Amino acid sequence: MMNAPKFAIVLSGCGVYDGSEIQEAVALMLAIDERGCEYQCFAPNTWQARTMDHFTGESTAIAGDADNRNVLAESARIARGNILDLREFHADDFDAIVFPGGFGAALNLSDFAVRGAECEVNEEVKRAIEESYAAKIVIGAMCIAPVVLARVLGKHKVKLTIGRDKDTAKGICKMGAVHQECAVDEACVDDENRVVTTPAYMLAKSIKQVYQGAGVLVDEMLELM
Repeated sequence: MMNAPKFAIVLSGCGVYDGSEIQEAVALMLAIDERGCEYQCFAPNTWQARTMDHFTGESTAIAGDADNRNVLAESARIARGNILDLREFHADDFDAIVFPGGFGAALNLSDFAVRGAECEVNEEVKRAIEESYAAKIVIGAMCIAPVVLARVLGKHKVKLTIGRDKDTAKGICKMGAVHQECAVDEACVDDENRVVTTPAYMLAKSIKQVYQGAGVLVDEMLELM
C-alpha cells in the first residue's frame, strides 16, 4: 500500500493580527486529515514583528520588546505542541508544503505589510520555498500568504490569487508573479509551477467558506502530485 501524501504546514504565529489565521490553519489541517493525508507543522524560530491584543486590536509589543512573542512558540498553540523549527524542513520528506494566511505571513514570514513589493522574506521561509520548488513538490498558500510565494517565485512567473483585492494584486504583479482573480470557493492552479492558492479570508464571510476553499485547495494540490 502506498504511503499517504504528506503535507508540511508552515505557520506564522497564533492569531490573525500578528500570526497565522487560526480558522484557516485548522480548516486546512482538517481538510488534509479528511482526505487520508498526513501533515507536519513547522514555523520559523524568530520573533514576531509585533504582538497584538486580539480583543482590543491594539499592539502590546513590537520586535525587540521584552514581552514580544516567538513565532515558533506561538504557532505551537495551533499545532498542539506537535511542531518543528522550520530549519528541520527538508522537501524530500514531503509531497507538498502549504502556508495558511493571517498577518503573520506579511509580518513574520515576510515584511510585505510594511514594504509591499520591496519586501524581504525570512531566510528559512525562502529556503523552504526554493527547496520545495526545486524538488517539484506541490506548493500551496491561502489568503495573504501568496504574497510570500510571489516574492520568492516571481522570477518563474508563478500564477497566484489573493481573491479580488486590487492593491495586493498589483503588489504581486510588481514582484513578477501573475495574479488571477478567484472566488472564495475556488483555487488558482498553476500546473507548470505546481502552485495552488485560494483566497480564504481575503474574501470569506464565514468559517464555512474558509473550509470550502481549504478543501478545494487540498484537492487541487493532490491532483498535482
